[in-house]
Amino acid sequence: MSPTINTAGAILTVDLDIIRDNYARLCQELGGTPCAVVVKADAYGLGLEEVAGALWDEGADTFFVAFIDEGIELREILPDADIHILGGLLPDTEDVFLEHNLIPVLNSIEQIQRWDNRGLCDLQIDTGMTRLGVPLTAIEDIPRDLNVDVLLSHFACADDKDHLLNQNQIDAFKTISLVLPHKRASLANSAGVFLSEEAHFDLGRPGCALYGINPTPHADNPMENPVRLQGKIIQLYEIDSQLSVGYGALHKVRPGQKIATVALGYADGYLRSLSSKGIVYIDDVEVPVVGRVSMDAIAIDVSALDCHEGQLVDVIGPNNPPDRLAKLAGTIGYEILTNLGGRYHRVYKG
Repeated sequence: MSPTINTAGAILTVDLDIIRDNYARLCQELGGTPCAVVVKADAYGLGLEEVAGALWDEGADTFFVAFIDEGIELREILPDADIHILGGLLPDTEDVFLEHNLIPVLNSIEQIQRWDNRGLCDLQIDTGMTRLGVPLTAIEDIPRDLNVDVLLSHFACADDKDHLLNQNQIDAFKTISLVLPHKRASLANSAGVFLSEEAHFDLGRPGCALYGINPTPHADNPMENPVRLQGKIIQLYEIDSQLSVGYGALHKVRPGQKIATVALGYADGYLRSLSSKGIVYIDDVEVPVVGRVSMDAIAIDVSALDCHEGQLVDVIGPNNPPDRLAKLAGTIGYEILTNLGGRYHRVYKG
């Protein structure tokens, strides 16, 4: 049973119009170069069906996911889309790709051999990430008769615009694209889209920027945040003696303070590392998280506010986007979004 707006402890609102606008902004930055979209991990936690449908309506027709099961799910949603599987060709899955009209990204010589030219494929070359892709030392072992749609590689440091590896990867990929037959070449992830025109090649391939994560950490975020997470206050404490808050009794409170308990915790993706570090907002007023984050609840200090049970608190929102929350938690916005829990009542706007 899905949580309803009344029964859920928190409400997650995803603005699909903002995701569409972010896609249009990325297309503009690519300057006419086509733009594929990455919707792996349930569209970065925001809902594959809703997000993929919105992006398809906005004109996206080439989609990348991480694993085969994600591709099968997406095929049911978008029967006519080009769907590419970044995780490669696992043993004994060749027929699954053909059955569901999925395109494998071949990442090794062994995968190329197993695919045995059964149909259209992608080919990834490792130009410096050392994660996935055929190493540069094995280029001569790649058959030249492969039916390659997208020849791709992946930036390791594009969010650091001055890193020397960026130009090295562009130069290496440019050389490879002249040697290996293919229909489209793709290097630019979200940060790569904003790195330089030289990084665009034939196809942009952004992911995180679609969902409001800043692809240019050295500058203001050119993307909009489509996510609002609101937790409900489920109890209020008027402090009348010297007490402590939460597990470990680490946060002390004094008479006269007021503490509110909000119905979400690390089981919902609100990271435990935000203990006594997190910030929420009530009517644009910044409110600190106090004490340890527990499985189902956080405590906030509302001493200066007039609050009531059932009141909504902005955990993620206009004043507190995922990147800011991530910085407080010592992580990245990707982890904030992909950890969004299943107990939220979800609302899709647009």
